[in-house]
Amino acid sequence: MPQFASELALARPDEIAVRDPRRTYRWAEVGDILNRVANNALTCDLGPRRRVAVFAENAAETALAHLGCLLGSASTVPVNFHLTAEEAAYILVDSESKLLFVGPETLERGVAAAELARRDGAEIDVIGWDVSDERVTLWDTWLERGDPSDPPLDVVPRANLLYTSGTTGRPKGTELPPTMFAGGDTMAEHLEGMKANRFAAYGTHLVVGPMYHTGPLNGMRLLVRGVPMVILGKFDAEATLRAIHEYRTESSVMVPTHFVRLLALPDEVKQKYDVSSMKLAAHTGASCPVDVKRAMIEWWGPIFIDAYGATEVGTTCQISSQEWLEHPGSVGRPIPPFSVRVLDDDGNDVPSGVEGRLFFVDSTGRGVVYPNDPEKTAAANIAPGVFTLGEIGFVDADGYVYITDRFSDMVVSGGVNIYPAEAEQVLVQHPSVLDVACIGVPHVEMGEELKALVILRDGVEVPSEKDIIDFCRNGLSHYKCPRSVEFVSDLGRNTMGKINKRKLRAPYWEK
Repeated sequence: MPQFASELALARPDEIAVRDPRRTYRWAEVGDILNRVANNALTCDLGPRRRVAVFAENAAETALAHLGCLLGSASTVPVNFHLTAEEAAYILVDSESKLLFVGPETLERGVAAAELARRDGAEIDVIGWDVSDERVTLWDTWLERGDPSDPPLDVVPRANLLYTSGTTGRPKGTELPPTMFAGGDTMAEHLEGMKANRFAAYGTHLVVGPMYHTGPLNGMRLLVRGVPMVILGKFDAEATLRAIHEYRTESSVMVPTHFVRLLALPDEVKQKYDVSSMKLAAHTGASCPVDVKRAMIEWWGPIFIDAYGATEVGTTCQISSQEWLEHPGSVGRPIPPFSVRVLDDDGNDVPSGVEGRLFFVDSTGRGVVYPNDPEKTAAANIAPGVFTLGEIGFVDADGYVYITDRFSDMVVSGGVNIYPAEAEQVLVQHPSVLDVACIGVPHVEMGEELKALVILRDGVEVPSEKDIIDFCRNGLSHYKCPRSVEFVSDLGRNTMGKINKRKLRAPYWEK
């Protein structure tokens, strides 16, 4: 077993190290699985980039596949388990992944994605757990092939490659940034660097979000620090409270939608569960409404830390509950290596308290990096290490950042980034659609949701809202598709064909 697992197995032999709704693993079992996964990864020909993809819903195996492959000097690619086979295939090819892990929920799409990737010349093997299918190698069979001895610690640690959609509709791969990856020249140095993880100071970690996101994915790395983890499946508010109560969890990563759903539970349900064990809840994904955040602090106490940033760069701003109560609505002050600039439309800095476009300066000079696309990397930074997350806001006299609007097209729904261009490119192919623009509109629970503004062709029979949405869902993952449709006569395109999305959004946010 890896040293951390063998020490924990000796000190806490009966403790459950990993728990999901289906099974549990003690430290000795975790150590054995990690050794086998790591050694299998080390002996596989994973190509020069040494990439493997994990296309699976939340499960113990999802975490162990990621962590085991990390120990085996592989870069794991978390694939959103909502994606269609075609969308997943693009990621497999672009990332140059050689192995694909799937669970029962993603088996069919994963097998189809691998076949599509092979048609593009990719060489990829599929490994699946809780399945019985001759098209894939079974997880247990694959583990049996693995050497159970400790893997070497002189191998190179490799950051995850995560995919974030872009305005062109094609996802962009970005490596987990240095602010979120311990780095090091060897695995030994990397494991030592993991001691800086803020969650490592607490007990059992609760995973409630999908593990293709950076926050929930962080939970698997905590195993190295001896922190047990409880992994829940699709989010259920009462199940979350029950898990906190039953397993005395101490930390978690959540998004505002989780808070909204928790607060919406009847009082008698909330009062059934003791949440006093929670010591740290990191909030990320989107700006949290002031009333929601205040209600959560009143219920759980001042245990929240807001982390504002993006997959490409990590956390750029941070604020504690105590600070937030003094600066309600703020996403915090910049943290090293970042500083903030607020610019007007002409690129000039504006004074504190004045609204403008938010830019961040990375003192390391790194900024936003897309390894497979130097052109998009250059476009994302207005100067070396100077980038924007596409939002409008201001900085108060104390240096706290506030978000007031977005000038990029991106929509954040339930903490998930949605890029309207993807839905627009599908919807414009509908035989009745002449033109379309998708925008974010308010939603009580999700923060915002995607709405399609559609201009119809002359003389066509008016399609139903359902027909338009279903047409989009035939070509895209459902979460990327509009939830509502409005038929309009004009989208306000200028002479260059561009649309002012901020102007289109304004009437809905003013209601």
